[in-house]
Amino acid sequence: MKHCIIAKYTPQAYERRAELLPRIREIFAVAGEIPGVRGAEVYPNCVARENRYDVMIVLEMDRDALPLYDDSEMHHRWKDEFGGLLEKKAIFDYE
Repeated sequence: MKHCIIAKYTPQAYERRAELLPRIREIFAVAGEIPGVRGAEVYPNCVARENRYDVMIVLEMDRDALPLYDDSEMHHRWKDEFGGLLEKKAIFDYE
């Protein structure tokens, strides 16, 4: 399945979006080390409008790998480092 994280930065973090993107990619670069997770891609939004989200992270994983991902150090690092920089986020899973 694909596990998509779609996030909108706070206004202060939005000003730093170019600086933040390499760190997000660095965090998710180890996604394939989690059993059942095959990798992750990070996509910045290319349209600057108020009603848009700013970054999308797409992980390819087995459905039963989701709990392993949730408990992973990588996931906790993402939440710890970026949770305060996000105004809102949406999670969407599909097969």
